[in-house]
Amino acid sequence: MELWTMAAKLGSSKAHYQLGCTYGEGGELKKSKFHYEAAAMAGNEKARCNLGCMEFKSGNVERAVKHWTIAASAGSYHAMQCLLIAFRTGMVNRAAIDSTLTAYNTSCAEMRSEARDAFIRFKTRRIERNNA
Repeated sequence: MELWTMAAKLGSSKAHYQLGCTYGEGGELKKSKFHYEAAAMAGNEKARCNLGCMEFKSGNVERAVKHWTIAASAGSYHAMQCLLIAFRTGMVNRAAIDSTLTAYNTSCAEMRSEARDAFIRFKTRRIERNNA
């Protein structure tokens, strides 16, 4: 906690995210939200998605959908899944889900590379060998 706090003070979005998770698990939701917001503002999609979940749990569906949309557009799989559930239950309209899905797919495509695909194939084969 001490190192994450120091790193967060230096501007680390990953440290803010970890502090948000830790405070959230401990039931300190104000501190958790503060750190998730700091991480999200620095571009951390996981923190943005978690903010959406916090907003949803507190009954603020509109803010939750906004957070999930931003995170999904940046390539967050979990945020996209949250939006799809919201769409299936009628909280998100077809146009919004279509545009977000397009942005999500574009973001995922931009992250792909031959080196990344080769690494995934390597890891998959290694796991399969270890499980055999």
